[in-house]
Amino acid sequence: MSIATVLNAHRSRLDDVFARVKCLQDADIELQSDFARYLCVLVSGFVETAVSKIASEFCRKRSATQVANYADTQLNRLQNVKTEKLLQLVGGFDPAWRRSTEQFMEGARKDALDSVVNLRNKIAHGESVGITYARISEYYTRIKETVTFLEQKFS
Repeated sequence: MSIATVLNAHRSRLDDVFARVKCLQDADIELQSDFARYLCVLVSGFVETAVSKIASEFCRKRSATQVANYADTQLNRLQNVKTEKLLQLVGGFDPAWRRSTEQFMEGARKDALDSVVNLRNKIAHGESVGITYARISEYYTRIKETVTFLEQKFS
């Protein structure tokens, strides 16, 4: 199964969850907030999975089996993919890629990625966070743009 197929399936499942949660607009505000936190965790997981799979596939296509296996092992440990970690990873492949990714990530995309990871970490540690469906939906849109950019960069 191609990486594009895997990522499209992951996106589709996540899009379906967003659509179901959107139907709860008239629900209790606490329930909406609970689902927004759940979506935040899912979006953060999507970023980690997407970045890992995209980079692993790139290595698999361009290197010996042993090198690809090593890269896959290392990339599967990738966590807390904030903008700086993403730039370091991309820059490890090509410094010019880092510069173009940095330009692409400026502004809303950087804010979305960093915020989702920060919020997910707070949620995971039981801290109280204020995230709304509208905000996580906006973040998800920016993160999908980032993943698409990376898919193109690594293709």
